[in-house]
Amino acid sequence: MAALARAAGVSVATVDRLLNGREGVKPDTAAAILAAARRLGHPALARLAPSDPGALPTVRLGVLLHKKGQAFYRAFAEAMTQAAAAHPGYRIDLIMAFAASQSPTEMAALLRGMIGRCDVLAATAVNHPDITAAVGDVQATGVPVFALLSDFALPVRAGYLGLDNLRAGRMAGWAIALAADGPGTVALFVGGARWHGHEQRDAGFRAYLRARAPRLRVLDTAVNLETRQLTHDATVSLLAHTPDLRGIYVAGGGMEGAIAALAQQRRSGQVALVVNELTPESRAGLTAGVVTMAIATPLQALTQALMRQVTAVAFAPVQAGGGQIVLPADLHIPESV
Repeated sequence: MAALARAAGVSVATVDRLLNGREGVKPDTAAAILAAARRLGHPALARLAPSDPGALPTVRLGVLLHKKGQAFYRAFAEAMTQAAAAHPGYRIDLIMAFAASQSPTEMAALLRGMIGRCDVLAATAVNHPDITAAVGDVQATGVPVFALLSDFALPVRAGYLGLDNLRAGRMAGWAIALAADGPGTVALFVGGARWHGHEQRDAGFRAYLRARAPRLRVLDTAVNLETRQLTHDATVSLLAHTPDLRGIYVAGGGMEGAIAALAQQRRSGQVALVVNELTPESRAGLTAGVVTMAIATPLQALTQALMRQVTAVAFAPVQAGGGQIVLPADLHIPESV
């Protein structure tokens, strides 16, 4: 109310009387407060002009995600749409696009392609110099850029929203150490060498097992490009050539391949499997006893937090660096689905 009062040139008490429907506010004063609220994009517009949808400030939110065909990204897009529609006090128009690959060149082009089309931009992307340069170009136009799920463009980007990925890796290590029957070998898959979040999960996973379960030896990290087939073939090879295999952690996408391979080889329960995100495939794997635990991003909470960030910065100067909004992971085990 203080910010709105300053912008309108009135007292906080006057704004309070108007917002709460009390008498004593002149029509011209009320009009000045409404005009100030429109300039600021202030959420009080929802109360000052509730019957006039056009009075709500509009924020154009650009969203860039990966692989539209994957169930997780489809669920993410749906949660984003619902959060934008439900956010109070603003009209949030989504401009959404999907990258077909992890290529930094492709994502950098998509980032720059949003210039002039949105007021705020949020994306999933690898951490690469081309991405950092593109984020800098976008923010130079006055559009803040937020990293989602896996951080990138540090410290250029405006902020990060997602899990504490180092902690997620430690959770995976805990689950596999608990489930593993005796000493042996553990495999780890990441989507790519440039995913900052996957690097953190890798580090957390190894650190936990090194300190708490030294009986388990972690193999060199395998890159699966978040694809089902690569993960499937690599898992089949592991099962054939690693007789003491005790666990597999798929820190990014492609878990469907590991689930299918373990089910086909009838190794359910013999090899602990921890995966990333709850999808129809991982849910079925949990139910069948193939998946030991799924570490999932709370998409509803994340998208709602993003909308709050978007409306907070849409009408403010861009500031690089920003902070982090770290959400607690949702943990799913066979008995919880």
